Amino acid sequence: MTAPAPVAEVLRPLVPQVLGVLVRRYGQFDACEDAVQEALLAASEQWPAEGVPDSPRSWLVTVATRRLTDHWRSESARRRREESVAVREPVSAAVVPGPGEDQPAGEDDTLKLLFLCCHPAVSPSSQVALTLRAVGGLTTAQIASAFLVPEATMTRRITRAKENIAAAGSTFSEPSPADFGDRLRVVLQVLYLIFNEGYTATSGENLARDELAAEAIRLTRAVHALIPVEGEVAALLALMLLTDARREARTGPDGELVPLPEQDRTRWDAAMIAEGEALVDATIGHAALGPYQVQAAIAALHATAPSTEETDWAQIVELYRVLQTLMPSPVVTINQAVAVAQASGPVQGLELLDTVDAKLDVGRRMDAVRAHLLELAGDLAGAREHYLRAAERTASLPERRYLMERAGRIAPGADPARN
Repeated sequence: MTAPAPVAEVLRPLVPQVLGVLVRRYGQFDACEDAVQEALLAASEQWPAEGVPDSPRSWLVTVATRRLTDHWRSESARRRREESVAVREPVSAAVVPGPGEDQPAGEDDTLKLLFLCCHPAVSPSSQVALTLRAVGGLTTAQIASAFLVPEATMTRRITRAKENIAAAGSTFSEPSPADFGDRLRVVLQVLYLIFNEGYTATSGENLARDELAAEAIRLTRAVHALIPVEGEVAALLALMLLTDARREARTGPDGELVPLPEQDRTRWDAAMIAEGEALVDATIGHAALGPYQVQAAIAALHATAPSTEETDWAQIVELYRVLQTLMPSPVVTINQAVAVAQASGPVQGLELLDTVDAKLDVGRRMDAVRAHLLELAGDLAGAREHYLRAAERTASLPERRYLMERAGRIAPGADPARN
């Protein structure tokens, strides 16, 4: 059961706090996380009818503790473990310590939980799923629906992730100062992946999955609030805001994809753009330069340009060159080729595309960009071929329809010499 919006808004920020209390007390992430999910389900069923309790956090801790102890009592194999926990700290479901006892003022467990969910022992896809469940408060069914996989498949993925964390002997604590930077980069990458899947779904009937994009922004805001001096955290939040600001203009009346040059920029979210710009201004030049800062700067140039033609493409090309030094990637090269084509012409953009190793699997993006640049260069037959190839390689129905429509504008066997 999905909680109504007002209840969900109360529950989501409480998830890491409640889970943090249980993990700190009992030290078993997998069992505690399951108990919190059961408490969330109970809240979603009871609160709409009975009202939100005066202390929703304490209510959730109480219910989750009961679920946890009931689970341990029902399994004879765990009775010894339960007894050892009881010796260390007696459990009373009726008496729940206040926030000050379990969680010092100003302390938030969100970052610790993110580090735990993004443990190196967990695969990237499982890191995403576990983060959405343990920190985001989404149910397994909701996550499975978002990624278009059976719930049983997502259950196995999350279960394996928790088993890997337990096998690695992870504790509920932040990594050492020497490891902090590397682990934070993984956390940011996971949040970035969640946002990307939400903003442009890799499969399905809808171009975007708004709930995933919104959750990525919410979690990134939480991390930024905890460590505001980290420039890459602020930059990632800026990148998400500046990009998501275009959401309403990205689809037409029937859900069809509207490319950037054809979007009605008056429909872009001005408040999100202003917030994103402010974050970029506060970050660039004030923190060690990182890839999210460069990407946010590129997004800001797009967001503030009056039109595609008036976009500062030359500066975007330079920013992509910087990004390539910070984060070498064929995807960066492909995006840079688009900017080069706008700044210097499609032939130069195609020449840059040719530097990407043909053996690398970069998906339909390469074919789609090549098709666009070939069309600009007048090679209509080549453009049609690559539009069709890109359409075959995407599992996103709006994207496929758009690519097929682009190919349909070009007659089969079109002779580039006559264009």
